[in-house]
Amino acid sequence: MMWYQRGTAGTEALRMLSVALSIAVLLAAEGCGAEDTVHQDCTINTEERARMLGILQLSTIDSELPNPSVLLALNLAGDSSKARQYLLEQIKETAVKQAKDMSSGQVALYTLALLSSCCNPRHVKVHRQSVDLLSILQEKTDQEVAHWEEYGIPQSTLFSMGLDAQALCVVGAGGYQSAAVILAKQLLSSQGELSVDEQAMMALALVCAYNQTKLQDVRDLLKTALTKVSNALLDKQAEGNGMIGNIYSTGLATQLLLAAGKFYAPRAWDCRQPVATITKHHLQQPMAVAQALPALVGRTYLDSASLNCSYEASTTTNLQLDPILSQGMMAEKVSTITVKYTIINHLIGHYFTYTTTVSVPAGSVLLVVLEEAQRVDPNFSFKTVPTSWGPMVVSIHGLDASETERTFWQFFSSSDALEEGVGTYKPHNGEHILAVFSTY
Repeated sequence: MMWYQRGTAGTEALRMLSVALSIAVLLAAEGCGAEDTVHQDCTINTEERARMLGILQLSTIDSELPNPSVLLALNLAGDSSKARQYLLEQIKETAVKQAKDMSSGQVALYTLALLSSCCNPRHVKVHRQSVDLLSILQEKTDQEVAHWEEYGIPQSTLFSMGLDAQALCVVGAGGYQSAAVILAKQLLSSQGELSVDEQAMMALALVCAYNQTKLQDVRDLLKTALTKVSNALLDKQAEGNGMIGNIYSTGLATQLLLAAGKFYAPRAWDCRQPVATITKHHLQQPMAVAQALPALVGRTYLDSASLNCSYEASTTTNLQLDPILSQGMMAEKVSTITVKYTIINHLIGHYFTYTTTVSVPAGSVLLVVLEEAQRVDPNFSFKTVPTSWGPMVVSIHGLDASETERTFWQFFSSSDALEEGVGTYKPHNGEHILAVFSTY
């Protein structure tokens, strides 16, 4: 399912950053903060690392939701800015208040983010309230496994199950082996139906489980699955000249290839290719940066429990804000473009197809097109919800997406599915955008 990110106005973002980073943030837990220990092979240069860190730091005060993936990436990249400390406090507060209502995958990400901050996920405490994230994660993972055993599909997604098993394994808790076995069998039986992102996240959990379990039959199963997946990703890298799937999945795939070297050995891996490919694309969307950056500094999510922590925070943020400023300047251009927009439901209920053409400022993101279409014609009404990837469209023309029915609104440019979300993708003049009610 697509997740979407809002555009950022450069001037306002800079003002907010200045205010937020001037606040003295108190560390509520002893020893929170990661020391930089970066693998030396196939890593990005200092300038690109600083640029990506700047995007993540800015997102800590420019996002509607605190993003544990951003905190995890900042820690794995060795950042110790006040923005990271500010986000850490937000993550802890949100965990205490909302963990029981989160999906299992969200709890897993919060667990890894806090673990990488050298905070105990069994006892997250804020304002005299506390929560045991691991107990919640174990309970939700058990529910995922039970749902799979009864219905043959995950309660959420296989991507989330991969996060669940990975977090439980990395933290040294129990309850991940059953999930790992399910993931391995799915990778062996249905790999061709799974996205690169799903394969990478599922396989990362298997690497950890393989290193922890002593049961030989389980180890054999995990090894077979990891050998198949890692070699398939190497094949995709060769086919894509460094890109593995698409630019947004290449980071997670690179993490897996970093962690799974013994499973495709003695085959060689040219890790310079995906690093160069990601660097060339100059990722701007914070969630995309957060998933890619760990691999670009030679680390993976499996390193979350092995970071060295210190008390000291950097006195500088080292932000590279040119891309943000460029976006702000783009939004101020007076020229306009024309975009054709069609919404289609041939799936359930009363079928419909509506088409309109709107004019928007050049450089606008797709979300602006949707807003303009809604303004001129009520048939194009829509709703969004905030996510870690930005605003996600959950309803168009009164037709709601449903996790139970596994339906969602998918966006296309002519016949090509969009890889970016409505808050990030920028249509060009004369483009035809389609929103199609689909299943997953």
